Amino acid sequence: MDYQNRAGSKKGSGGVAGFSETNADRRERLRKLALETIDLEKDPYFFKNHLGSFECKLCLTVHVNDGSYLAHTQGRKHQTNLARRAARDQREGRTDPITGLPITGTAGALGASAIQVRKNLMKVGRPGYRITKIRDPIAREEGLRFQLQYPEIGTEIVPRHRFMSAFEQRIENAMENKQFQYLLVAAEPYEAVGFKIPNKEIDRRPGKFWTHYDKDNNEYFVQLLFKPDKDDRCKYLEVALLDRLIINPTIDAGVPGLNR
Repeated sequence: MDYQNRAGSKKGSGGVAGFSETNADRRERLRKLALETIDLEKDPYFFKNHLGSFECKLCLTVHVNDGSYLAHTQGRKHQTNLARRAARDQREGRTDPITGLPITGTAGALGASAIQVRKNLMKVGRPGYRITKIRDPIAREEGLRFQLQYPEIGTEIVPRHRFMSAFEQRIENAMENKQFQYLLVAAEPYEAVGFKIPNKEIDRRPGKFWTHYDKDNNEYFVQLLFKPDKDDRCKYLEVALLDRLIINPTIDAGVPGLNR
């Protein structure tokens, strides 16, 4: 084969790269250069799904690799959506829930708004808490009241709670703890805490189950009452019936014809 007449070629070099190879090499060099200066973990719109692809949560687009996502962030669609988001935040007067500062929408390395990523926050530890046993004297329902202290919570963050069954958690054996459920309370920058409570039905009627967040003292309250089981209701009914049998003869003792 004649190599000396091929333009730009040297014997043993494998030939001149075509347009597609040159373009692929250029994209790879740009991707490596961008990754040296940009940290994708700090991009609030960067998301890696379970299939291994990368998604833009702002534009709802899917990308096969991080280089494609970086090219997307410099495109017209992403920049337009960033400008719209910044204008809306400025119009609504939103503040950063972590620092309490107003969101200015200034663009960073990726053009993202100045929102600190919550998952990268430094945790300050667990909150202080107090648990009190309570009981409804009328319905005879037993319950618990949780009081948690968050002295260093963000200005716009409100603690949240949820109930988790034993089969949702991965810390303890679910079959050995199926008679329990878990109350989870989370508020950044504190670690989420879980309380192990009996797996009974919770009375969610107004006044029975309630939550309250005291912004002045940064305290979060959760109160819950458990509905009595069938055996407990039968026991309460027997006690009430026994009380009636004991009290009624005493009340009617002075009525003629009742005492024999």
